[in-house]
Amino acid sequence: MPKHEMNDVELVKTWVLPPSATLGSSIRAKGILLELRARLPVASKKSLDIEQGELTLSMPASDKAEFHAAASVVASALKDIESLPVIPREIQDILSIKTSERHRWLKDGRLPSAGTRTVKLRGRARKITFHVFDPRVVEDLLDRGAVEEWREEDAAAASESRRRAAYKAKLTRSLKRGKIVKAEVVAAPDEAVRTELAGWEEFGRDGLLR
Repeated sequence: MPKHEMNDVELVKTWVLPPSATLGSSIRAKGILLELRARLPVASKKSLDIEQGELTLSMPASDKAEFHAAASVVASALKDIESLPVIPREIQDILSIKTSERHRWLKDGRLPSAGTRTVKLRGRARKITFHVFDPRVVEDLLDRGAVEEWREEDAAAASESRRRAAYKAKLTRSLKRGKIVKAEVVAAPDEAVRTELAGWEEFGRDGLLR
């Protein structure tokens, strides 16, 4: 409800957002509200609000012309609101995923991008660009429980990676031990000769080699 005195508000119109638009996400519903506000004149933006999935446009009776103009904009925008691209914070809420998972699955192609969007941060000159997602693709991922499958795949891949790392480390240790054993084997014959020829010098001094 906009910040008008209650006795001033006489013009009210409401719209219920369908589940296919919000995808069960309050963050998505808030995003839709912000999108609709962006299409309204500055003076009318705060006249549109949302609560529990229901949009409400309310203005004083004296703003009749502005009210009807704003209502027309909202009604027109809602016709295709179900196709509004899903932004990062929305898809994370809808699918209950972490930022790291979104980045990983976007990078390996499991989470298909529907393009990018560039926006300017409020009060700053800096702009940011991010990927957006097709709401119908997101809905399909949600319905078939794809996230749980992906997490199981990632867990299996991580386990296999650890197994390979452990095998590589073991092989490295074995090779190092092998070099030590080989060095000992190479040195052994000299030791053996010295042992077998103990007393050889005395043998020579006795003239037995002449």
